[in-house]
Amino acid sequence: MARVIVVGAGLGGVSVAFELREVLSKQHSVMVVGEGDEFNFVPSNPWVALGARTREQVVMPIATIFAKHAIDFNSSGVAHIDAEQRKLKLGDGSSCNYDFLVLCTGPKLAFENVPGAGPEPGFTQSICTVDHAVEAHKAFTRLLEEPGPVLVGALPGASCFGPAYEYVLSLEYELRKRKVRDRVPITFITPEPYLGHMGLGGVGDSKSLMEHKFREHGIKWECNAKLTEFTTNEAHFTVLDDNGEEKSKEQRPYKLAMFLPAFKGSPAVAEVPDLCNPKGFVKTNTFQRAEAYPEIYAAGVCVAIAPIEATPVPVGVPKTGLMIESMTSAIVKNIHVSLEGSEAWVEPTLSALCLADMGNTGAAFLAVPQNPPRNRNWTGSGRWVHWAKVAFEKYFMYKVRHGTSEPVYEKVGLRMMGLKRLK
Repeated sequence: MARVIVVGAGLGGVSVAFELREVLSKQHSVMVVGEGDEFNFVPSNPWVALGARTREQVVMPIATIFAKHAIDFNSSGVAHIDAEQRKLKLGDGSSCNYDFLVLCTGPKLAFENVPGAGPEPGFTQSICTVDHAVEAHKAFTRLLEEPGPVLVGALPGASCFGPAYEYVLSLEYELRKRKVRDRVPITFITPEPYLGHMGLGGVGDSKSLMEHKFREHGIKWECNAKLTEFTTNEAHFTVLDDNGEEKSKEQRPYKLAMFLPAFKGSPAVAEVPDLCNPKGFVKTNTFQRAEAYPEIYAAGVCVAIAPIEATPVPVGVPKTGLMIESMTSAIVKNIHVSLEGSEAWVEPTLSALCLADMGNTGAAFLAVPQNPPRNRNWTGSGRWVHWAKVAFEKYFMYKVRHGTSEPVYEKVGLRMMGLKRLK
Protein backbone atom coordinates (compact mmCIF):
# COMPACT_ATOMS: atom_id res chain seq x y z
CA MET A 1 0.00 0.00 0.00
CA ALA A 2 1.28 3.47 -0.90
CA ARG A 3 0.38 6.70 0.86
CA VAL A 4 0.04 9.84 -1.26
CA ILE A 5 -0.18 13.15 0.58
CA VAL A 6 -1.32 16.34 -1.15
CA VAL A 7 -0.31 19.61 0.51
CA GLY A 8 -2.78 22.38 -0.30
CA ALA A 9 -6.57 22.40 -0.65
CA GLY A 10 -6.99 25.05 -3.32
CA LEU A 11 -7.74 24.67 -7.03
CA GLY A 12 -4.75 22.39 -7.66
CA GLY A 13 -4.96 20.44 -4.42
CA VAL A 14 -8.61 19.44 -4.71
CA SER A 15 -8.20 18.59 -8.41
CA VAL A 16 -5.24 16.27 -7.85
CA ALA A 17 -6.82 14.66 -4.76
CA PHE A 18 -10.07 13.77 -6.52
CA GLU A 19 -8.27 12.49 -9.59
CA LEU A 20 -5.88 10.40 -7.49
CA ARG A 21 -8.84 8.83 -5.72
CA GLU A 22 -10.49 8.04 -9.05
CA VAL A 23 -7.35 6.49 -10.58
CA LEU A 24 -5.64 4.69 -7.69
CA SER A 25 -7.02 1.48 -6.24
CA LYS A 26 -8.50 1.55 -2.73
CA GLN A 27 -5.43 -0.18 -1.28
CA HIS A 28 -3.57 3.12 -1.69
CA SER A 29 -4.44 5.99 0.65
CA VAL A 30 -4.84 9.65 -0.31
CA MET A 31 -4.55 12.45 2.24
CA VAL A 32 -4.85 16.22 1.88
CA VAL A 33 -3.24 18.71 4.25
CA GLY A 34 -4.68 22.20 4.02
CA GLU A 35 -4.69 25.40 6.03
CA GLY A 36 -8.23 25.82 7.29
CA ASP A 37 -11.29 23.75 6.47
CA GLU A 38 -12.69 25.76 3.54
CA PHE A 39 -12.27 25.63 -0.21
CA ASN A 40 -12.27 29.07 -1.87
CA PHE A 41 -12.95 29.45 -5.58
CA VAL A 42 -10.32 32.18 -5.98
CA PRO A 43 -11.38 33.38 -9.48
CA SER A 44 -14.60 34.70 -7.88
CA ASN A 45 -12.80 36.92 -5.37
CA PRO A 46 -13.03 40.06 -7.59
CA TRP A 47 -16.81 39.64 -7.50
CA VAL A 48 -16.74 39.44 -3.70
CA ALA A 49 -14.68 42.63 -3.55
CA LEU A 50 -17.31 44.50 -5.57
CA GLY A 51 -20.41 43.01 -3.94
CA ALA A 52 -21.50 40.73 -6.79
CA ARG A 53 -20.91 37.69 -4.54
CA THR A 54 -20.87 37.10 -0.81
CA ARG A 55 -18.18 35.17 1.00
CA GLU A 56 -20.59 32.28 1.54
CA GLN A 57 -21.19 31.94 -2.20
CA VAL A 58 -17.54 31.32 -3.09
CA VAL A 59 -16.41 29.02 -0.27
CA MET A 60 -17.51 25.59 0.90
CA PRO A 61 -16.50 23.25 3.75
CA ILE A 62 -14.08 20.75 2.24
CA ALA A 63 -13.57 18.18 5.02
CA THR A 64 -16.99 16.54 4.61
CA ILE A 65 -16.54 16.37 0.83
CA PHE A 66 -13.16 14.65 1.16
CA ALA A 67 -14.61 12.22 3.71
CA LYS A 68 -17.32 11.14 1.26
CA HIS A 69 -14.61 10.16 -1.22
CA ALA A 70 -12.31 8.28 1.15
CA ILE A 71 -9.76 11.09 1.25
CA ASP A 72 -8.21 11.84 4.64
CA PHE A 73 -7.93 15.52 5.57
CA ASN A 74 -5.99 17.60 8.07
CA SER A 75 -6.63 21.35 8.25
CA SER A 76 -3.64 22.38 10.38
CA GLY A 77 -1.12 22.90 7.57
CA VAL A 78 2.46 21.68 7.24
CA ALA A 79 5.10 22.97 9.65
CA HIS A 80 8.10 21.02 8.34
CA ILE A 81 9.00 18.63 5.52
CA ASP A 82 11.73 16.03 6.05
CA ALA A 83 12.26 15.04 2.43
CA GLU A 84 15.05 12.56 3.23
CA GLN A 85 12.83 10.58 5.61
CA ARG A 86 9.65 11.24 3.62
CA LYS A 87 7.96 12.66 6.69
CA LEU A 88 5.75 15.68 7.42
CA LYS A 89 5.30 17.52 10.69
CA LEU A 90 1.85 19.09 10.72
CA GLY A 91 0.63 22.27 12.34
CA ASP A 92 -1.19 20.38 15.08
CA GLY A 93 2.05 18.68 16.17
CA SER A 94 1.30 15.32 14.58
CA SER A 95 3.54 13.61 12.02
CA CYS A 96 2.89 11.40 9.02
CA ASN A 97 4.97 9.54 6.45
CA TYR A 98 4.41 9.48 2.72
CA ASP A 99 5.43 7.46 -0.32
CA PHE A 100 4.57 10.31 -2.70
CA LEU A 101 4.14 13.99 -1.86
CA VAL A 102 2.25 16.39 -4.13
CA LEU A 103 2.83 20.07 -3.41
CA CYS A 104 -0.02 22.40 -4.37
CA THR A 105 0.68 24.95 -1.67
CA GLY A 106 -0.01 28.12 -3.58
CA PRO A 107 1.93 31.30 -2.82
CA LYS A 108 3.06 33.32 0.14
CA LEU A 109 1.97 36.90 -0.59
CA ALA A 110 5.07 39.11 -0.53
CA PHE A 111 3.44 42.44 0.39
CA GLU A 112 6.46 43.19 2.58
CA ASN A 113 8.52 43.93 -0.55
CA VAL A 114 6.85 47.36 -0.80
CA PRO A 115 6.42 49.40 2.41
CA GLY A 116 2.76 50.11 3.14
CA ALA A 117 1.43 47.54 0.66
CA GLY A 118 -1.26 45.02 1.51
CA PRO A 119 -4.15 44.90 3.97
CA GLU A 120 -3.48 45.52 7.66
CA PRO A 121 -0.95 46.72 8.62
CA GLY A 122 -0.61 48.14 5.07
CA PHE A 123 -2.82 50.61 3.24
CA THR A 124 -3.86 48.78 0.05
CA GLN A 125 -6.53 46.20 -0.73
CA SER A 126 -6.10 42.71 -2.16
CA ILE A 127 -8.28 40.03 -3.78
CA CYS A 128 -5.81 37.17 -3.35
CA THR A 129 -7.87 35.51 -0.59
CA VAL A 130 -11.57 35.58 0.14
CA ASP A 131 -11.03 37.39 3.43
CA HIS A 132 -8.95 40.02 1.62
CA ALA A 133 -11.83 40.38 -0.85
CA VAL A 134 -14.31 40.88 2.00
CA GLU A 135 -12.17 43.73 3.33
CA ALA A 136 -11.83 45.14 -0.20
CA HIS A 137 -15.63 45.25 -0.43
CA LYS A 138 -15.73 47.40 2.71
CA ALA A 139 -13.25 49.77 1.06
CA PHE A 140 -15.44 49.83 -2.07
CA THR A 141 -18.47 50.74 0.04
CA ARG A 142 -16.53 53.61 1.63
CA LEU A 143 -15.54 54.80 -1.87
CA LEU A 144 -19.19 54.98 -2.89
CA GLU A 145 -19.89 57.15 0.16
CA GLU A 146 -16.84 59.37 -0.40
CA PRO A 147 -15.76 59.17 -4.07
CA GLY A 148 -12.16 59.93 -5.00
CA PRO A 149 -9.16 58.67 -6.97
CA VAL A 150 -8.63 54.92 -7.41
CA LEU A 151 -5.33 53.16 -8.15
CA VAL A 152 -5.24 49.52 -9.31
CA GLY A 153 -2.43 47.31 -10.52
CA ALA A 154 0.42 45.07 -9.46
CA LEU A 155 3.64 45.34 -7.49
CA PRO A 156 7.14 44.66 -8.88
CA GLY A 157 7.75 40.96 -9.46
CA ALA A 158 4.03 40.12 -9.65
CA SER A 159 3.05 37.20 -11.86
CA CYS A 160 -0.75 37.25 -11.61
CA PHE A 161 -2.17 40.17 -13.61
CA GLY A 162 -5.53 38.92 -14.90
CA PRO A 163 -7.43 39.61 -11.65
CA ALA A 164 -6.16 43.20 -11.61
CA TYR A 165 -7.57 43.78 -15.11
CA GLU A 166 -10.83 42.12 -14.08
CA TYR A 167 -11.09 44.20 -10.94
CA VAL A 168 -10.37 47.59 -12.51
CA LEU A 169 -12.82 47.16 -15.40
CA SER A 170 -15.51 45.61 -13.19
CA LEU A 171 -15.02 48.43 -10.67
CA GLU A 172 -15.44 50.98 -13.45
CA TYR A 173 -18.68 49.25 -14.50
CA GLU A 174 -20.05 49.27 -10.94
CA LEU A 175 -19.23 52.96 -10.54
CA ARG A 176 -21.08 53.79 -13.76
CA LYS A 177 -24.07 51.77 -12.59
CA ARG A 178 -24.18 53.85 -9.42
CA LYS A 179 -23.66 57.11 -11.36
CA VAL A 180 -20.55 58.17 -9.43
CA ARG A 181 -17.95 57.34 -12.11
CA ASP A 182 -17.54 61.03 -12.92
CA ARG A 183 -16.18 61.58 -9.39
CA VAL A 184 -13.68 58.68 -9.44
CA PRO A 185 -10.56 59.04 -11.64
CA ILE A 186 -8.95 55.62 -12.16
CA THR A 187 -5.30 54.83 -12.93
CA PHE A 188 -3.83 51.39 -13.61
CA ILE A 189 -0.19 51.10 -12.46
CA THR A 190 1.70 48.00 -13.52
CA PRO A 191 5.26 46.65 -13.85
CA GLU A 192 4.31 45.19 -17.24
CA PRO A 193 6.14 46.76 -20.21
CA TYR A 194 2.77 47.31 -21.90
CA LEU A 195 -0.92 46.73 -21.21
CA GLY A 196 -1.95 43.14 -21.88
CA HIS A 197 1.54 41.70 -21.40
CA MET A 198 0.32 39.75 -18.32
CA GLY A 199 3.67 38.07 -17.78
CA LEU A 200 3.15 36.12 -21.00
CA GLY A 201 4.55 38.47 -23.61
CA GLY A 202 0.94 39.14 -24.56
CA VAL A 203 -1.66 36.68 -25.86
CA GLY A 204 -2.98 37.26 -29.35
CA ASP A 205 -3.79 40.96 -29.68
CA SER A 206 -4.14 41.49 -25.91
CA LYS A 207 -2.16 44.76 -26.01
CA SER A 208 -4.53 46.45 -28.46
CA LEU A 209 -7.59 44.97 -26.73
CA MET A 210 -6.66 46.21 -23.25
CA GLU A 211 -5.58 49.64 -24.50
CA HIS A 212 -8.91 49.93 -26.33
CA LYS A 213 -10.86 48.91 -23.21
CA PHE A 214 -9.00 51.39 -21.04
CA ARG A 215 -9.47 54.24 -23.51
CA GLU A 216 -13.14 53.36 -23.97
CA HIS A 217 -13.71 53.51 -20.20
CA GLY A 218 -11.49 56.48 -19.41
CA ILE A 219 -8.88 54.56 -17.41
CA LYS A 220 -5.35 56.00 -17.45
CA TRP A 221 -2.33 53.73 -17.16
CA GLU A 222 1.36 53.68 -16.26
CA CYS A 223 3.55 50.78 -17.46
CA ASN A 224 7.13 49.92 -16.49
CA ALA A 225 6.11 51.24 -13.06
CA LYS A 226 7.99 50.20 -9.94
CA LEU A 227 5.91 50.85 -6.81
CA THR A 228 8.20 51.85 -3.94
CA GLU A 229 5.91 52.91 -1.07
CA PHE A 230 2.31 53.47 0.00
CA THR A 231 1.26 55.94 2.68
CA THR A 232 -2.26 56.33 4.04
CA ASN A 233 -3.47 58.15 0.92
CA GLU A 234 -0.61 58.32 -1.58
CA ALA A 235 1.33 55.88 -3.79
CA HIS A 236 4.97 56.45 -4.71
CA PHE A 237 6.48 54.82 -7.80
CA THR A 238 9.26 55.13 -10.34
CA VAL A 239 8.60 54.85 -14.09
CA LEU A 240 11.37 53.26 -16.17
CA ASP A 241 11.98 53.52 -19.89
CA ASP A 242 12.32 50.50 -22.18
CA ASN A 243 16.03 50.27 -21.36
CA GLY A 244 15.40 50.10 -17.63
CA GLU A 245 16.59 53.65 -16.98
CA GLU A 246 14.68 55.92 -14.63
CA LYS A 247 12.25 58.10 -16.51
CA SER A 248 10.39 59.82 -13.67
CA LYS A 249 9.39 59.60 -10.04
CA GLU A 250 5.65 59.83 -9.44
CA GLN A 251 3.22 60.30 -6.55
CA ARG A 252 -0.51 59.67 -6.87
CA PRO A 253 -3.27 60.22 -4.29
CA TYR A 254 -5.95 57.60 -3.75
CA LYS A 255 -9.13 56.91 -1.83
CA LEU A 256 -8.91 53.21 -2.72
CA ALA A 257 -5.89 51.25 -3.94
CA MET A 258 -5.92 47.56 -4.91
CA PHE A 259 -2.59 45.99 -5.86
CA LEU A 260 -1.61 42.37 -6.46
CA PRO A 261 1.70 41.37 -4.84
CA ALA A 262 4.66 39.32 -5.95
CA PHE A 263 4.56 35.69 -4.80
CA LYS A 264 7.03 33.61 -2.83
CA GLY A 265 7.04 29.93 -1.97
CA SER A 266 5.48 28.49 1.19
CA PRO A 267 8.03 28.67 4.06
CA ALA A 268 7.78 24.94 4.87
CA VAL A 269 8.47 24.08 1.23
CA ALA A 270 11.13 26.74 0.67
CA GLU A 271 13.30 25.47 3.54
CA VAL A 272 13.69 21.93 2.11
CA PRO A 273 17.30 21.60 0.91
CA ASP A 274 17.77 21.69 -2.88
CA LEU A 275 14.02 21.55 -3.55
CA CYS A 276 13.38 25.17 -4.54
CA ASN A 277 14.82 28.17 -6.32
CA PRO A 278 15.79 31.29 -4.30
CA LYS A 279 12.18 32.50 -4.28
CA GLY A 280 10.95 29.25 -2.76
CA PHE A 281 9.34 27.78 -5.89
CA VAL A 282 9.78 24.05 -6.55
CA LYS A 283 12.19 23.09 -9.32
CA THR A 284 10.52 20.37 -11.41
CA ASN A 285 11.23 18.47 -14.62
CA THR A 286 8.80 18.19 -17.54
CA PHE A 287 6.82 15.51 -15.67
CA GLN A 288 6.14 17.86 -12.70
CA ARG A 289 8.57 15.78 -10.64
CA ALA A 290 10.94 17.58 -8.26
CA GLU A 291 14.49 17.56 -9.58
CA ALA A 292 15.99 16.82 -6.15
CA TYR A 293 13.45 14.29 -4.81
CA PRO A 294 11.81 11.82 -7.25
CA GLU A 295 8.93 11.05 -4.86
CA ILE A 296 7.87 14.74 -4.70
CA TYR A 297 5.70 16.38 -7.35
CA ALA A 298 4.44 19.96 -7.61
CA ALA A 299 1.65 21.80 -9.42
CA GLY A 300 0.34 25.33 -9.60
CA VAL A 301 1.73 28.56 -8.23
CA CYS A 302 4.41 26.78 -6.17
CA VAL A 303 6.19 25.55 -9.35
CA ALA A 304 9.27 27.41 -10.60
CA ILE A 305 8.82 28.72 -14.15
CA ALA A 306 11.38 31.16 -15.54
CA PRO A 307 10.17 34.56 -16.82
CA ILE A 308 9.40 34.56 -20.53
CA GLU A 309 11.59 37.59 -21.19
CA ALA A 310 13.60 40.25 -19.42
CA THR A 311 11.52 43.36 -18.69
CA PRO A 312 12.56 46.76 -17.27
CA VAL A 313 10.61 46.00 -14.08
CA PRO A 314 10.60 42.28 -13.18
CA VAL A 315 7.41 40.32 -13.84
CA GLY A 316 6.73 36.62 -13.32
CA VAL A 317 4.80 33.99 -15.27
CA PRO A 318 1.20 33.26 -14.20
CA LYS A 319 -0.08 29.75 -13.55
CA THR A 320 -3.64 29.70 -14.87
CA GLY A 321 -6.48 27.29 -14.10
CA LEU A 322 -6.25 24.99 -17.13
CA MET A 323 -2.46 25.01 -16.88
CA ILE A 324 -2.68 23.90 -13.24
CA GLU A 325 -5.19 21.15 -14.04
CA SER A 326 -2.92 19.86 -16.81
CA MET A 327 -0.11 19.69 -14.24
CA THR A 328 -2.28 17.77 -11.77
CA SER A 329 -3.45 15.29 -14.41
CA ALA A 330 0.16 14.60 -15.41
CA ILE A 331 1.11 14.07 -11.76
CA VAL A 332 -1.70 11.57 -11.24
CA LYS A 333 -0.74 9.61 -14.36
CA ASN A 334 2.93 9.55 -13.36
CA ILE A 335 2.26 8.42 -9.80
CA HIS A 336 -0.05 5.74 -11.15
CA VAL A 337 2.51 4.36 -13.58
CA SER A 338 5.18 4.49 -10.87
CA LEU A 339 3.05 2.31 -8.62
CA GLU A 340 2.60 -0.14 -11.50
CA GLY A 341 6.34 -0.23 -12.20
CA SER A 342 6.05 1.38 -15.63
CA GLU A 343 8.33 3.94 -17.25
CA ALA A 344 5.65 5.49 -19.50
CA TRP A 345 5.88 9.09 -18.29
CA VAL A 346 3.48 11.80 -19.49
CA GLU A 347 3.83 15.58 -19.67
CA PRO A 348 1.23 18.33 -19.23
CA THR A 349 0.36 20.52 -22.20
CA LEU A 350 0.54 23.67 -20.03
CA SER A 351 -2.12 25.42 -22.11
CA ALA A 352 -4.01 28.46 -20.87
CA LEU A 353 -7.65 29.42 -21.25
CA CYS A 354 -8.50 32.57 -19.28
CA LEU A 355 -11.90 34.22 -18.86
CA ALA A 356 -11.64 37.78 -17.52
CA ASP A 357 -14.95 39.29 -16.42
CA MET A 358 -15.39 43.04 -16.90
CA GLY A 359 -18.77 43.78 -15.39
CA ASN A 360 -21.29 43.03 -18.12
CA THR A 361 -18.69 41.99 -20.69
CA GLY A 362 -15.26 40.36 -20.65
CA ALA A 363 -12.15 39.18 -22.48
CA ALA A 364 -10.98 35.63 -23.22
CA PHE A 365 -7.38 34.55 -23.80
CA LEU A 366 -6.30 31.23 -25.31
CA ALA A 367 -2.64 30.21 -25.46
CA VAL A 368 -1.50 26.72 -26.50
CA PRO A 369 0.90 26.25 -24.82
CA GLN A 370 0.82 29.10 -22.33
CA ASN A 371 4.41 30.20 -22.97
CA PRO A 372 5.53 31.20 -26.49
CA PRO A 373 6.16 30.03 -29.16
CA ARG A 374 2.58 28.80 -29.38
CA ASN A 375 0.49 26.58 -31.59
CA ARG A 376 -2.59 28.71 -30.89
CA ASN A 377 -2.66 32.33 -29.79
CA TRP A 378 -6.05 34.05 -29.61
CA THR A 379 -7.88 36.85 -27.82
CA GLY A 380 -11.59 37.66 -27.95
CA SER A 381 -14.12 39.77 -26.08
CA GLY A 382 -17.84 40.25 -25.63
CA ARG A 383 -20.73 39.70 -23.26
CA TRP A 384 -20.44 35.97 -23.81
CA VAL A 385 -17.21 35.99 -21.74
CA HIS A 386 -19.05 37.33 -18.69
CA TRP A 387 -21.62 34.54 -18.90
CA ALA A 388 -18.94 31.96 -19.65
CA LYS A 389 -17.12 32.85 -16.45
CA VAL A 390 -20.34 32.68 -14.44
CA ALA A 391 -20.97 29.23 -15.92
CA PHE A 392 -17.41 28.12 -15.17
CA GLU A 393 -17.73 29.22 -11.55
CA LYS A 394 -20.91 27.17 -11.11
CA TYR A 395 -19.37 24.23 -12.93
CA PHE A 396 -16.14 24.11 -10.92
CA MET A 397 -17.98 24.46 -7.61
CA TYR A 398 -20.21 21.60 -8.75
CA LYS A 399 -17.11 19.47 -9.50
CA VAL A 400 -15.71 20.12 -6.03
CA ARG A 401 -19.03 19.50 -4.34
CA HIS A 402 -19.34 16.13 -6.10
CA GLY A 403 -15.68 15.14 -5.95
CA THR A 404 -15.12 14.77 -9.70
CA SER A 405 -11.96 15.72 -11.60
CA GLU A 406 -12.72 15.80 -15.35
CA PRO A 407 -16.16 14.54 -16.43
CA VAL A 408 -16.43 13.21 -19.97
CA TYR A 409 -18.34 16.27 -21.19
CA GLU A 410 -15.45 18.48 -20.03
CA LYS A 411 -13.03 16.36 -22.05
CA VAL A 412 -15.29 16.66 -25.09
CA GLY A 413 -15.64 20.42 -24.64
CA LEU A 414 -11.89 20.93 -24.39
CA ARG A 415 -11.31 18.69 -27.41
CA MET A 416 -13.77 20.80 -29.44
CA MET A 417 -11.58 23.83 -28.65
CA GLY A 418 -8.45 21.92 -29.60
CA LEU A 419 -7.30 21.62 -25.98
CA LYS A 420 -5.95 18.67 -24.04
CA ARG A 421 -4.53 18.40 -20.54
CA LEU A 422 -1.79 15.95 -21.45
CA LYS A 423 0.67 15.62 -24.32
